[in-house]
Amino acid sequence: MRSELIRLSNKPTLRATMHKRKEDELMKHPARNQARWATAQVETTKTEVKEGIKMVVFEGRIARPCFAVVLELALMALVIAVAIPSRLRADEVTDWNQIMVQTVLTGKTSPVVSTRVAAIVEAAVFDAVNGIERRFAPIHVDFAAPMGASKRAAAVQAAYATLVVLFPSQKPELDGSLQVSLAAIASGPATENSRSIALGVQWGQIVANDIMAWRSTDGFTPAPPPYVGGLAIGEWRPTPPDFSPGAVPQFAHMTPWVINSPSQFRTAGPPALTSDQYTSVFNEVKMMGIAFSSPRTADQTELALFWNGNPARLWSKAARAISDERHLTLSDNAHLFGLLSVAMADAAIACWDGKYHFIFWRPITAIVLADLDGNPATIADPAWIPLLQTVPPGITPNFPEYPSGHATVSAAAAGILAAIFSDNTPFTVDTEKLTGVFRSFPSFSQAVLEVDSARVFGGIHFRNSCLDGNVIGQNVADFVLQNGAQSLYGQRVGQISHDHGTGTVSGEGENAEAGNF
Repeated sequence: MRSELIRLSNKPTLRATMHKRKEDELMKHPARNQARWATAQVETTKTEVKEGIKMVVFEGRIARPCFAVVLELALMALVIAVAIPSRLRADEVTDWNQIMVQTVLTGKTSPVVSTRVAAIVEAAVFDAVNGIERRFAPIHVDFAAPMGASKRAAAVQAAYATLVVLFPSQKPELDGSLQVSLAAIASGPATENSRSIALGVQWGQIVANDIMAWRSTDGFTPAPPPYVGGLAIGEWRPTPPDFSPGAVPQFAHMTPWVINSPSQFRTAGPPALTSDQYTSVFNEVKMMGIAFSSPRTADQTELALFWNGNPARLWSKAARAISDERHLTLSDNAHLFGLLSVAMADAAIACWDGKYHFIFWRPITAIVLADLDGNPATIADPAWIPLLQTVPPGITPNFPEYPSGHATVSAAAAGILAAIFSDNTPFTVDTEKLTGVFRSFPSFSQAVLEVDSARVFGGIHFRNSCLDGNVIGQNVADFVLQNGAQSLYGQRVGQISHDHGTGTVSGEGENAEAGNF
């Protein structure tokens, strides 16, 4: 597949002759001339777009005219805001990472499905930016970007174009964010010309289309029949109070992003029910994870609730904060969030392989039925309920227990961030689950250890499930770092194929509710 190109006229733009004259006038009489200056900028950019964009060609032929018309109208509409002063802010990559996270939360997307959404968006952003710069091997899109395309506009359009397909009901909000972003590129402190912006928008759309086509056949859709587990001792079955079937079992067989297969890092599995290890982790979660009358401290209860949030949201926010502190470039941010997101997505796939391979029961089932497990050191409690069942959404996550999804994904995220920034990087984050509550950590690895305890104190995981999840997540992170988006002078690897077939790509992120990890 070759890139589409925009053929532009060679006429000089009006901005070069008008911008300096009007800016000088504004500086002399700012209040009197503000409205006139805004109108002049709008009309100038409209004229540039009309003069500049002539036709869209594909392999030497005129492409569908509707795209050229839509592109021209969109850019003309966007210039309405060019004269609005913009604040100094993070770059377009981090801006749209934040927009992606908010879109996921608004769409009530489950944590596991959020990893797929984030990877789709950030892979598109990375390949769009990198396709212009060519610093790294692509995650997927390997054809050439048009010369002179704006990296900033390409990043914005790639993020927008993927999100609007995954969350069609949020199109009005996404349209507004798109307008603000492109207006800032056209008028902010680092203004870019309309030709570069138009090329960037065109290229970002091409990349987004190719990423969406690739992932439309990754196995996420169509959804399989409801999964209800089994009734054997130690085997997962739907849990109270809602007894929902197992969520997104297709993740166990989905096409990974970078790792070779979902089972590549599969562990040996949970311990035997009669083992000393099982006895230890059983009694720990029974005592520390019970909703009431637990010896948990207030801080232990808080951290259990804190980490019940969406890990893609939490680790993305941590990455944005550290990126801002380190003053990463737009290109470095695209690489950072590309690696971070595909690592979390592959970690979720690897974790789900284990969940639906071992099909291990949750603590709420194990503790209630402990008199049947053949272990005299585990005592049943028919009234036992976990802490996290007492807070929204009020359920034990509806899928098998082993390994812990949150521990796996968090370890993968921490592994990427530690490799890029060093493990001993202090950071502070908040959570959507406890408004106004922040927790600080001296290192990424320390945060992962707290995740492990949080899942035990929340009453939904055995500790060995968290520790084994950490191993899987770190293995995924290491593999992604060694094989994904490598330096252009390194090994060229990745799942680069454009024989996509056809699949469903619309609205896959909306209301994909599946409890928590």
